[in-house]
Amino acid sequence: MEQRVSLITLGVTDVGRATRFYEAMGWKMDGGVDNEQDHVAFFQAPGMIVALWGRDKLAEDSAVEDAGGWGGITLAYNVRSPAEVDAVLEEARAAGGTIGRPGAETFWGGYSGLFIDPDGHPWEVAHNPGWTVHEDGRTTLSRADGPEGG
Repeated sequence: MEQRVSLITLGVTDVGRATRFYEAMGWKMDGGVDNEQDHVAFFQAPGMIVALWGRDKLAEDSAVEDAGGWGGITLAYNVRSPAEVDAVLEEARAAGGTIGRPGAETFWGGYSGLFIDPDGHPWEVAHNPGWTVHEDGRTTLSRADGPEGG
């Protein structure tokens, strides 16, 4: 197995509402399925895809019991500056998200905050001065400009 993630699917209670939230955050839907049995939205991100699908259908498809609580995963969105952290948090609030933690300096030398989407998925918004966010949105662990880091 290659070291990569291709798709993240968020289980949501209302795909339409979730799609509107992410579109209000500036995401552009890049396909999906909309029929009587399934409704799923796909968003192309640099190097991967994010999908929104009914939480009950996702649990069934994943062969897990949905206890309805937090799934033990936090998504992260890295940005280029502390000011951009605050701007994205405000954008999430305006789109209907909840601010779980306002932007602040971190113990690891960066700056981060957290918003929660309407279905309870937490997103950390972070500026890590040791990482690089490239023009195409890819984030790499170092500031190296070579093929592996840049």
